[in-house]
Amino acid sequence: MKILEINPKAKALIFDLDGTLADTMPVHFWAYKNIVSEYGIDFTPELFATLAGIPAVGTIEKLNEQFGTKMDAELVGHLKEDEYEKIMHKMKPIMPVVELAKKYHGKLPMAVGTGGYNRLAWKTMKILGLDKYFDVLVSSNEVTHAKPHPETFLKCAELLGVDPADCEVFEDADLGIQAAKAGGMMATLVTDYYKVTVGEEI
Repeated sequence: MKILEINPKAKALIFDLDGTLADTMPVHFWAYKNIVSEYGIDFTPELFATLAGIPAVGTIEKLNEQFGTKMDAELVGHLKEDEYEKIMHKMKPIMPVVELAKKYHGKLPMAVGTGGYNRLAWKTMKILGLDKYFDVLVSSNEVTHAKPHPETFLKCAELLGVDPADCEVFEDADLGIQAAKAGGMMATLVTDYYKVTVGEEI
């Protein structure tokens, strides 16, 4: 397994949360599976993989398109988040990325840029003991446009007071990498540095 290192040119680090710092993907998978099964959808790991990086409401809309269901996207999206919150204590840290964040804490400005909800994002950080390493977190609540739009990461750079071109973004999803590049930032895909198995019991 390769060692995760920062770009020598980076003056600030921005981390996605789900699937990057926190191994929340298995938890999200089971939350979706438990909720959408009531609507006759067999939610598989393969299906989940096609929806990486899309917020809950958008995911339900995509499922409606694919399966011809008429789920209320807002309602079911929130039901999924409620289900996620019930089981989120089972998540684990993604150690190569967490260790990198700890290594540069106090040395470089750092932020978290997530497509998740603000309250749950901070709860994730607390569960994993990461809240003490980050002051800046930009969630879906603080932006108008979700990834692959660069707004999330541009807001992180602005709050850190660092030029976007000097920021390195760590992401696990293609949409996030696209967002970082659209913002003129350095981008690193972290999935080359760890393996996540989705679908097994958590």
